[in-house]
Amino acid sequence: MAGAAVLCGAAVLCGVPVLCGVPVLCGALLALAVGPAQAPAPVPLFRRVDIALGCSYVWEDVRDLLRASGGSSSQHPATLVLRAISVRDDGNLDDVTEYKVPLGNPDPSSPIVFEASAQSVSIPHAESLLHADCAGEEVNCEISLYSSQQAGEGLCRTPWFMATLRISSGISIALVLRGPHCGSREEEEHDATLHPKLRIPMSKERTVLTTVEFQSSSRNTSLRTHLGSSVTLDCRFALAPSSSFSSLEWRRQHRGSGRSLFQYQVGSTGPAAQPKVHVDVAELAGSGDASLTLQGVSVEDEGTYICLVSTPLHQAQHSIQLHVAEPPRVRVIPAVVSFERDVTTTLTCNIAGYYPLDVSVSWTQKTPEDNMEIPLSNARLSSHRQSRDGTYSITSYLSISSATAQAPATYSCHVSHVALAEPISVSAHLKAPEQTGSEGLVGVLIATIIFIVVLFIVLRRAGRGLKC
Repeated sequence: MAGAAVLCGAAVLCGVPVLCGVPVLCGALLALAVGPAQAPAPVPLFRRVDIALGCSYVWEDVRDLLRASGGSSSQHPATLVLRAISVRDDGNLDDVTEYKVPLGNPDPSSPIVFEASAQSVSIPHAESLLHADCAGEEVNCEISLYSSQQAGEGLCRTPWFMATLRISSGISIALVLRGPHCGSREEEEHDATLHPKLRIPMSKERTVLTTVEFQSSSRNTSLRTHLGSSVTLDCRFALAPSSSFSSLEWRRQHRGSGRSLFQYQVGSTGPAAQPKVHVDVAELAGSGDASLTLQGVSVEDEGTYICLVSTPLHQAQHSIQLHVAEPPRVRVIPAVVSFERDVTTTLTCNIAGYYPLDVSVSWTQKTPEDNMEIPLSNARLSSHRQSRDGTYSITSYLSISSATAQAPATYSCHVSHVALAEPISVSAHLKAPEQTGSEGLVGVLIATIIFIVVLFIVLRRAGRGLKC
C-alpha cells in the first residue's frame, strides 16, 4: 500500500504510472517530445522512496481492558509514512517521488498522519511493504502509544509509539517510534500546535513527527514441519545508536501453559545450555539475529513461540505458530481377492503414523463397465490409536459380499490429511470367478461320461460292420 506521488500527475500501480485509469509511461511521452531516446543510464542498485501505509490508531486507555474482555478496540484512521526508505531498485521506481501530505487542517475525524524517519535504523522487508498491493498481499498496520517519558522539570513528556505491521504472506514487523524531544528544535518548529486527537505537538504540515529507534521482525508467523526435522524460527532486530540491546528471551506456550526456552542477558556469562534449542549468541550480538533453531522436532514441540527482544526502555515481541504435521502410511490387505460364491470378504485399510489427529478415509469401487469410481458407504472405522511418539493410527474395514459384488473390480481406499499435498489412494483387486472345487469336478465327470458314451456307440457300430 505505497502512497507516493509520481511524475506526470499519475499514481504508481505495480511500478507502472496510471493516469485516469490508463497506464502512462512518462519517459516515453518525454522521448516523443524531445526526440529519440538516449541510451538508458545504469539503474542504481538501491533507491530511497517514501512508503505510506494505511493504519489504525488504537487508544491506549481501552486497549488492555478490551483485550482482556475480548471486545473490539477503539480505533481511529491513521497513516504511517516511512520517509526515505532504501529499497532495491527493480527498474520500476523512476517515476516515484516523495509522499505529499494532504493539505488542510486536520479535524477530529481526519486520519492521524505519522511521519517516521529511519535514517539510523533500516526498515526490514521494505520491498514487501512497497509492493504488497502489486503482489496481491494485504498489510495490516496498527499504531498505539507505547509510553511517555518526562523530560526535565515541568509537564513536558516525550511520547513513544509502537507500530505493528503484518503482511498476509506471514511477515511481521514491530517499530518503536520516538516522538519529538521536549524543548528540541523539532518542538520549536511545532509552534505549540497540538493534534486535536492526540494532544501532542504537530509539525507545520499537521503531522506527528517520529523517529524509528528500534525495529524487530520475523519472516514467519506460522510454520509447519515434520517429525524429527530441524526448523529455524526467524527473529531479528536493529537499534539506533541512541538505544542499546539488553536481553532476549524465547518462550513457548501451548494449551494454556508456557515455559521459557532460552534467556540471554547482556553482561551475563551466557545462556545455559538447553537440549534441542540453539541461538547463535555471536550473531545475536553482532547482527541482531535472534533466531532460534529447534532440532529433532517432536509432537511435544508444537505450540506458539514468542521472541522477546528488550532494550532498557522498550520491548518488542513476535509470535510464531509451529505446527507439526506427519503424513500417514497407508496399506490395504489383501491386495488381491478371488471371487467366491456365498462368501463375504473383508478388505482392511491400515492408516498409521500420522499427526495431527484429523484424517478422512473413504472407499470406492470401479468395474470395467464403470466410467468413474463409485463411492461406497458400507465401510466401518476402528477407534484412533496413539503411539509413543504421539502419532495416530486407525483402521477402516470394507466388507464385500459375493451376492452383490461384481467381478472383476477394483476397490480403493482414499486417505486425506493436512500433511498430504493430495490424498493417498491404495487399491485391492477382486478377480473374476473361476471354476474351482466341486463345480470343476462335476464338469470333468460329465465330460468323461459323455466321452465314454460316444466311444461306446462308435465301437458298437464298428463291431456290427465286421459281422456283416
